[in-house]
Amino acid sequence: MTRHTFVAGAGDDLRLDTLVARRLDLSRTAAATLIANGNVTIAGRREKASFRPQPGDSIEVEIPPPETREILGEKIDLAVVHEDDSVLVVDKPAGMVVHPAPGNWSGTLVNALLGREGRDADGVADRAGIVHRLDKETSGLLVVAKTERSQRLLGAAIAEHRVTRRYAVMVWGHLDSDRLTVDRPIARDPNDRKRMAIVSTGRAARTDFVRLARYGAGDLLRAQLHTGRTHQIRVHLASVGKPVMGDDVYGGGGGRKLAALPPRRHFLHAAWLRFRHPETGELLDLRSPLPPELHRSLAAIAEDPGILGIADPLADLGFYAEAE
Repeated sequence: MTRHTFVAGAGDDLRLDTLVARRLDLSRTAAATLIANGNVTIAGRREKASFRPQPGDSIEVEIPPPETREILGEKIDLAVVHEDDSVLVVDKPAGMVVHPAPGNWSGTLVNALLGREGRDADGVADRAGIVHRLDKETSGLLVVAKTERSQRLLGAAIAEHRVTRRYAVMVWGHLDSDRLTVDRPIARDPNDRKRMAIVSTGRAARTDFVRLARYGAGDLLRAQLHTGRTHQIRVHLASVGKPVMGDDVYGGGGGRKLAALPPRRHFLHAAWLRFRHPETGELLDLRSPLPPELHRSLAAIAEDPGILGIADPLADLGFYAEAE
């Protein structure tokens, strides 16, 4: 059990759940749960989440240990794009969570990897060699290290920007020009801890965008990450008023019928991955065509059913040009 004590200030005219969330860097839901469970007291007494502490009130918060579970391997089919003794690259489907966590203890990519290897989590921890991540509803290429050495080397390569990660993304509206760089820091949204936001004190984040096609409702872009912050592409595009189509969290969730997108799916796909093999130095150039639901969405947005007959419309649109 971890204990925190703080004093409400003169400027803290906030509900108790909001104040606890801000002071302890928690989501408001997590703070409300602590209050409901009796883990938050004011001068020794319990109050409701809606209570507004007065300046000078001493607030004590007890945070129980995080919930942990044994991470079990599961027999889940994975689309393997590349595999050798050191590196595995999978094509993650939309809807699959990468790491187990409360609410998602099974069916994750880690569960699938552990099941595929026929081993439990001992010795590989709950990350199972994953060196970067994709959001739940983002599909595409993801690298997994199969040895401790390759995990260390690949992690360093990503930190030093020697891994090229490019995404296909459809946005509502149109960019002012064919190229855009967004270089804005990202951190947890101070008003909603489940979201990320542009925050001046956040971590540096840069994304380059190139327009591949302009349609009536929006633009198809190629996005290249220079950093790997949580929800980076989605936050950066929302910050310039061009949210990702289908993104319910950052303002792009409307118009699903027009975009022919299934529920909860946003148009963001990790389509191109280039990096040097950590052991051999060989350049790996790996590509993933749009999955069927995004292929259909592209045809609907472009109002061109002929796109459905093209095996990889991204190639036709120049997505793989200008390789570094």
